[in-house]
Amino acid sequence: MIQDKPTVGVVVPMFNAERTIGSTLISICRQNYQALDIIVVDDGSTDECASIVASYAKKDHRIRLIANSNGGVANARNSGAASTSAEFLAFVDADDLWAPSKIALQLRALQEGGSSAGLAYCWFAHIDQDGRVFSLRHRPDAEGHVLQRLCRQNFVGNGSSLLVRRSAFERAGQFDPSLRARNAQGCEDLLMCLNIAETYEFRLVPQHLVGYRMTNLNMSSDVMQMLRSCEIVLAEFREKYPSFGRDFDAHLVDMIHWLATRAFIEGRFFAAGELLRRLFVTEPGVAISRLPNMLEEYCRARLVPRWLKMRVRRMRNDKSEFRPLYSELSW
Repeated sequence: MIQDKPTVGVVVPMFNAERTIGSTLISICRQNYQALDIIVVDDGSTDECASIVASYAKKDHRIRLIANSNGGVANARNSGAASTSAEFLAFVDADDLWAPSKIALQLRALQEGGSSAGLAYCWFAHIDQDGRVFSLRHRPDAEGHVLQRLCRQNFVGNGSSLLVRRSAFERAGQFDPSLRARNAQGCEDLLMCLNIAETYEFRLVPQHLVGYRMTNLNMSSDVMQMLRSCEIVLAEFREKYPSFGRDFDAHLVDMIHWLATRAFIEGRFFAAGELLRRLFVTEPGVAISRLPNMLEEYCRARLVPRWLKMRVRRMRNDKSEFRPLYSELSW
């Protein structure tokens, strides 16, 4: 390890990720900040991903592989965090990508924030199974005391986007494995962030430093399970903060819209239709107003004719470009 620099523990929960784990590890190992303890937690995989990790570990001795019985993402992350003494912890799913400056910039933000800053997050780009960027829309600006804003919207977005102080992680109770036991795995990241936001400030690095991969194979592609998970987490915090009731209501509407969009992109049309039906019943005006956005995201994510993409962009007066590969973004 590099001397006189705090070590960052990087925890990678992995389950049957042979198609993507290599790219994920490359993006971690290429971080500008080199003082990393990289722990890959194999959560009972049955494919060849463990042997792939072992081959990378031979080239970079910062990588360690831990084998677990299948216990879910929260348990895997907690196991990885427990296996390192690092002062700071970062988590990245085995199909996501990091920009080279991700850890360095977030660590600087946390250190400049002092002990009151418990979590730093960044923007993320949506990428497809081939690493093509189809959306750079994620651009929140929340910093400081963000609890109510987080009750209104999950602006952090995913577990691959955050860096936390170990002290904040421990005080928040780590990741909650009980969601999996309730057949509601998926919003462990949101729950962790809410728990941290009760006590600590957040810091933001306003750059797209994470490539968040959307495929029909990762955990968040089970949109109905994700919805159950979100409902459980928001209900728990609604009991603690009843004055934020409208924020929780709006958060759930946003979640239903996002999950419906995701289901369409991944070809899960029955689930998408059910989610849209629910959205039309609860918030018909919102459902209608967001249909163009949903169509645009579908066009960006899928290989559809260029003329259709251009027509949708004209509908939205959107002049943004489609960027082919996350690795080609200029950092």
